[in-house]
Amino acid sequence: MARWKIAGINFDHFHMGDNLRAASEHPDAEIVALCDEDPARMRSAAQSFGVPSERVYTDVERCLEEAQPDVIVLCPAAARHGEWTRRVAPSGAHVVVEKPFAATLAEADDMLDAMSSSAGRLMINWPLAWVPSHRTAKRLVDEGTIGEVLEVHYYDGNRGPLWHGADKLEKTAAQVAAEKPSSWFYQRAHGGGSQLDYLGYGTTLGTWYLGGRKPIEVTSVVDRPEGLEVDEHSITVARYAFGLSKFETRWGTFSDPWTHQPQPGCGFVLKGSEGTIASYDYQPSIRVQTCAKPEGFDVPSDTLAPEVSNPIAFLLDALEHDRELSGPCSPAIARIGQQIVDSAVRSAQLGRTVELLGE
Repeated sequence: MARWKIAGINFDHFHMGDNLRAASEHPDAEIVALCDEDPARMRSAAQSFGVPSERVYTDVERCLEEAQPDVIVLCPAAARHGEWTRRVAPSGAHVVVEKPFAATLAEADDMLDAMSSSAGRLMINWPLAWVPSHRTAKRLVDEGTIGEVLEVHYYDGNRGPLWHGADKLEKTAAQVAAEKPSSWFYQRAHGGGSQLDYLGYGTTLGTWYLGGRKPIEVTSVVDRPEGLEVDEHSITVARYAFGLSKFETRWGTFSDPWTHQPQPGCGFVLKGSEGTIASYDYQPSIRVQTCAKPEGFDVPSDTLAPEVSNPIAFLLDALEHDRELSGPCSPAIARIGQQIVDSAVRSAQLGRTVELLGE
């Protein structure tokens, strides 16, 4: 019998497959339940991970009562994170919510409030947090390799959220066209759009690189694609007491960064007081400049320890060692990221710079 019982609840986001795979591969974890209102959305996962039919539910209350999970992985549409966190919080289980934190800061705070009376912990999963190049960049920042981080330049995205399903399975152009009209990713009311999908990655990991420091004000613009309710491209500039940082999101990159790194490259460039780091998604090395070596040099991406390789391993390691969650997946850092996202959304709506919201 595995020590930790895992339930996957709500399959709106295709990242559920990645998270369940992490659970299935963990030596001390077992997938004890799957739950979604639509049985068809769970069929592939049930087959892939050997979940018996009696442990596949359409009723969340029955799922929680019978399966008694220790950890719940939630993957609802962005605008339903608060609703689903409130539904499962009374179970006392630990809750991993797939990115983004929420569609709004108010919803994020509602999630924190719901979990405050629970015995469980809340964790926000940002998949880029487990990319070896980005972890290597943070190690070098912490070691003082580039001095004080003063600027974060972030550009990220993919060809579009409908081009790939669970476990990054490729879809055809015809499938994408057929799904687009009904997909929550393209509906404003459900938290769709590239800005909400990808900006939180940059602002949250950026806050991690900046040591938790917050900006003073935010300016953002988004594109307005014909026939769509939501954006596919956004650019956000955050002004800090010590300078400017830029965060750009894009659905419509030339290629997906996990297969072929597009140009511009997806990832982070950090400028410090004594050097720079370029850390691109899924790359085997990062590029570093220092005062001693301004010509630059490559640093191989670290081989990650198991406990920082995926969200399930990270959470279970923290629980087993009674350690507080830290880094971009902690509510404290993720909330600052959400503050910047909310401010960017407001700025784009008003067409002007706004002060950081939520202070």
